Amino acid sequence: MSSEGFLKEMQTIGEKLLLKLQKLPKADPVEIVAFCVVLLFIVTVLLLMIIACSCCCYSCCGCDGRPDHRRRKIQVRPTAH
Repeated sequence: MSSEGFLKEMQTIGEKLLLKLQKLPKADPVEIVAFCVVLLFIVTVLLLMIIACSCCCYSCCGCDGRPDHRRRKIQVRPTAH
């Protein structure tokens, strides 16, 4: 997909969302609840992605941004019986 096609698609999605938000005060209660559930799901996924990325970045690097070499992964070997 070219960048122009991507921008056109994003503009179309934005226009649909804006139209949906404009019609929301006049919508049925079921439609309002469904829209809020979808919006809550999107926000939750984005929040979890941010938390996961920050935890992963923190475990690899210290607070100052340098790698922490004290934390090394230890390989676990099976015990011989």
